[in-house]
Amino acid sequence: MSGTSWTFSHVAEQKTKEIGIRKVLGASTFSILNVINREFIAIVSISIVIGSGLGYWFMSDWLEGYAYRIDFEWWFIPLAAIVILGIALLTVTTQSIKAAS
Repeated sequence: MSGTSWTFSHVAEQKTKEIGIRKVLGASTFSILNVINREFIAIVSISIVIGSGLGYWFMSDWLEGYAYRIDFEWWFIPLAAIVILGIALLTVTTQSIKAAS
């Protein structure tokens, strides 16, 4: 199980009453997904911002030690960020639907 889905499962257990109350009061599944996804996407985004700078610095420094090396292009980081956000959103949405059902 990935770290994100385990974390969400733990939070979903803690928020079971909140999700239940929202459903009883008429909240749609989409609104529940929106509340839960917003929290996790914010955490993942902050992690990406912090990790991007460190990753770029470490990779550039590490690659300089090789005689035959590739250039570390700027677009590697946004591409990785998009993939990471997509996986996080898919994982959290899947777990949110399970918890909201």
